[in-house]
Amino acid sequence: MQTLNTLSTPEEKLAALCKKYAELLEEHRNSQKQMKLLQKKQSQLLQEKDHLRGEHSKAVLARSKLESLCRELQRHNRSLKEEGVQRAREEEEKRKEVTSHFQVTLNDIQLQMEQHNERNSKLRQENMELAERLKKLIEQYELREEHIDKVFKHKDLQQQLVDAKLQQAQEMLKEAEERHQREKDFLLKEAVESQRMCELMKQQETHLKQQLALYTEKFEEFQNTLSKSSEVFTTFKQEMEKMTKKIKKLEKETTMYRSRWESSNKALLEMAEEKTLRDKELEGLQVKIQRLEKLCRALQTERNDLNKRVQDLSAGGQGSLPDGGPERRPEAATASRDQGCEGPGAQSPSSPRVTEALCCPGAASTEMPGQAGPQESTSTTA
Repeated sequence: MQTLNTLSTPEEKLAALCKKYAELLEEHRNSQKQMKLLQKKQSQLLQEKDHLRGEHSKAVLARSKLESLCRELQRHNRSLKEEGVQRAREEEEKRKEVTSHFQVTLNDIQLQMEQHNERNSKLRQENMELAERLKKLIEQYELREEHIDKVFKHKDLQQQLVDAKLQQAQEMLKEAEERHQREKDFLLKEAVESQRMCELMKQQETHLKQQLALYTEKFEEFQNTLSKSSEVFTTFKQEMEKMTKKIKKLEKETTMYRSRWESSNKALLEMAEEKTLRDKELEGLQVKIQRLEKLCRALQTERNDLNKRVQDLSAGGQGSLPDGGPERRPEAATASRDQGCEGPGAQSPSSPRVTEALCCPGAASTEMPGQAGPQESTSTTA
């Protein structure tokens, strides 16, 4: 209104209003373009937000699955450890029992071997004694034969003298031979028995050797079972190492998913803050657009009123220019001022402000900038 008051002719005022209206239209179009861009950005941000929410839900599901898998793996590891410890204990107990049994059997075999050795030594000593007895008997027999030969010679010499005693000597010889035969038979029986005992001892030795072979085979089987158990234990250790490697990989993946989840949460928070700022900016722009639309409507109404009054003034001026032209001009100015005061923030004609504006146009001009101040500020901010 200040610029319109500075202008003198209504054409200039109309041109200024048109220029101002064009500027406001351009500003309005620019604001609409900005609003469309911001709406597109908002839709993109909403889509990204939905996508991030889906990824977040997927990450939460994967995290829950990984936690359940970790728990199952821990339980499985605990059960495997307990089974391994139990198996090791059982195998250790079995090994101790087998070793104790084997040691007992070895001790028994050693005792039997010692006993058999003692018996064999005793039998050898007895055989030696029997051999010495046989040698003594043979020597005695030889001595007796020599003695008999001497006696026969002596008898031959004293045959005539010993004819009476020959029968007695023959009887004595027979008795000696019978005794010798008995002793010989007894010695032969003892020799047969000693041979039979030697054969029995040999059979016992073979039997003990067979038992030793059996025990050695059992010991080899026990060693084989121990080697197999050690192989099973090594395989169990390898499986345990594999499981620990898998657990470490899963822990790394969980840490990676956690870092991704934290980064997505940070991005979501930043997007939410940006959204709140953009919403505030949109609300401010909508308020400004509403104000601009109100200003545009007020300007359009003023423009229509001014066009009508210009047409009326042009029609009245053509009819009454020679009579009172200079006197009509202040009335038109006052009418235009009244119309300017009847804008969007104008009062009714019966209000005291209108009467003051009609009485003193200077006061009206000083009061109008205060009324148009917020409109200009809104236009500059737009």
